[in-house]
Amino acid sequence: MAAAADAFHHQTEDFALDEIAESVRAGQCILFLGAGVHHAPPRAGFVYPAAYRPPMGSTLSRTLAAECNFAQQFPNESAANLQRVALYYERQRSRSALISRLRSEVHENRQPSPILRALAQMKFPLIITTNYDQLFEKALTARHKQPHVSVYSPDRFTMTRDYSPTPELPFVFKIHGDIEAADSLVVTDEDYIQFVMRMTDREPFNPVPETFLYHMKRWPTLFLGYSLMDYNLRLLFKSLRWKVDAGFPDMYSVDTAPDPLILDVWWNQRRYVRFIVQDVWRFVPKLARIVKNRSA
Repeated sequence: MAAAADAFHHQTEDFALDEIAESVRAGQCILFLGAGVHHAPPRAGFVYPAAYRPPMGSTLSRTLAAECNFAQQFPNESAANLQRVALYYERQRSRSALISRLRSEVHENRQPSPILRALAQMKFPLIITTNYDQLFEKALTARHKQPHVSVYSPDRFTMTRDYSPTPELPFVFKIHGDIEAADSLVVTDEDYIQFVMRMTDREPFNPVPETFLYHMKRWPTLFLGYSLMDYNLRLLFKSLRWKVDAGFPDMYSVDTAPDPLILDVWWNQRRYVRFIVQDVWRFVPKLARIVKNRSA
């Protein structure tokens, strides 16, 4: 029974990969990037030196916690909770000090991973990212593409602007802000509260550009390097589903170990997201090969 279940699972993942590849080849897939695209290669054959990689959230949180003596003030709390640690760091020092420290950790002297460079070669006209750094923009520019970048604003009276994207002129929306726009960053507990409030704003003040809202109801979305454990983004995607018929396109999440509760609710019960249990370092090269072969 176990062997039959594994075979069915792999066959299902192969079908999902084929569907994603066809959408990418047609330039009709939305790419959603998280911090996991900067993760260290899990096996031989790939090179991405630690000096080039932005740290993962928990590692960054522990670094900040050590610098502001978080453990002494909150001995019973986890130093890996970036939202909480960042808020304490900001209150102990300043917002500008926090942003400066984040810039040095996630942006300065960092380079795009081979995964980002491979994705930049593919036909993604719309990209959403929670990453503060500018590494994917750098990878796109290296491929002679000209990204149009829109950055989240916590200001409730800021009007969003739209843009007509193409694979060569892609639209990048930085949903948690950009490291060069200090006020835009969603990093502390208070930032996340404001972010949730902003998600309820109506047009033309909703922080998500209408171009994305329109196409997310028509094109599939591919999550890479991101866990759907984040409450705020699940809230966003559930709001996009509100009163939409069953024709809503699939969302695919590439995750080596999807949370069993999220898997149960978001796929088994509600069919929101189809999970592909793979590492991005294995998935992206495979996707690139299929897309290339079909485009030849």
